[in-house]
Amino acid sequence: MKFLNTAPLLARLLLLLLVISNPATTPAAIATDEPAVTASPATSLSPEFEAWLAQLRQDARQKGISDKTFDQALAGFQPIPRVIELDQRQPEFVDTFWNYLDRRVENRRIAQGREQLRSQAKLLRSMQSKYGIPASVLVAFWGLETNYGGTTGNFPVPLALATLAYDNRRSAFFRNELLNALTILEQGHISLGDMNGSWAGAMGQMQFMPSTFLHYAVDGDGNGRKDIWRSLPDAFHSGANYLKKIGWRSNEIWGREVLLPEGFDFESARLEIKRPLREWAAQGVRKADGDLLPRTKQIGAIVLPQGHDGPAFLVYRNFDVVMEWNRSINYALAVGHLADRISGAPALTLGRNVDNQRLTRDQLMEIQRQLSQFGFDPGNIDGVPGSKTRLAIRAYQKAAGLPPDGHASVNLLEFMKKDSSSTAPAGA
Repeated sequence: MKFLNTAPLLARLLLLLLVISNPATTPAAIATDEPAVTASPATSLSPEFEAWLAQLRQDARQKGISDKTFDQALAGFQPIPRVIELDQRQPEFVDTFWNYLDRRVENRRIAQGREQLRSQAKLLRSMQSKYGIPASVLVAFWGLETNYGGTTGNFPVPLALATLAYDNRRSAFFRNELLNALTILEQGHISLGDMNGSWAGAMGQMQFMPSTFLHYAVDGDGNGRKDIWRSLPDAFHSGANYLKKIGWRSNEIWGREVLLPEGFDFESARLEIKRPLREWAAQGVRKADGDLLPRTKQIGAIVLPQGHDGPAFLVYRNFDVVMEWNRSINYALAVGHLADRISGAPALTLGRNVDNQRLTRDQLMEIQRQLSQFGFDPGNIDGVPGSKTRLAIRAYQKAAGLPPDGHASVNLLEFMKKDSSSTAPAGA
């Protein structure tokens, strides 16, 4: 997420939001159960906004969306300030993998997942037979996205997307998603009153964006509609169809926890470095229980979500598929581990003694400033641990004689502060 100045949009809102009779409620990116947001009648529209809306109508017509659907979906539309607030919010902390995992893969969610596996067994067997997606994997996605359908979101999707489309930061992406949402309404899959979702426009039991819906949604119950909000057959078949189409391999697992040998080359622990299992085994990588890795032709990458002292995972091609669904490594690991726990696997235990202090955004910005002062380019000083920052950390760690795992931590910051008061390593 980019964190940008809110002033341009707020100025535009002052022209539009002369009267707001119903304040926006608080949603979440993964949906909440709060009251729905409704549009307030516009009392004054700026020429800029009227021109934007007129062009949007023309674009909608070109995509086969009727004026009736357009007018109903965007009746009285004004940008929703709460959506902008959530889109631009800057997290106070950079959370650790363990904190992330423990909040999401906890006993209640595991137990509920096992119960759903039993209660929806017939439907899940049908889905698995058709698409090759393990039932536990699909249930894990369902559990993480909407708490097994409990929190699908109460933001009106067209209005939330229209708000983000009118914003000038990512307008092209959200404009396209808005037109896709209007297309879904035009096709009659869901009524306008029921088309709710997250503040960012993710919808239904599996939190599909409208573009994902149009490409991958399936009429699983055969009633002529693709209702991923209320129909579990539609939601499950759609989720499984999506995973299959983006490359899920039915004969492979997502990955596994592993033990790394003494002297392991941590520079090779990154998602883009994929090697056959026999090569990892030759380097001394073993299963978490100490057993040998399987003798298969699979390829995998070593992932260290909390640095060299934390847990290590050997992830396979299906992990990359999960990353297509959500680009967070922590999310992908949580999906895989929740699926394993639902299937009866034990909890993770290795790497629990690692430094688990959360970095504040200010602390991460300080790490980035220190890197820059040492001659390593971290990219923008923004408090976001992006790829350039991780590469710069690896380079600094290597120069300073530390394990080059690319992980930002409180301990690393403390080391860098001491290092800056002595002799800094030469930059690359």
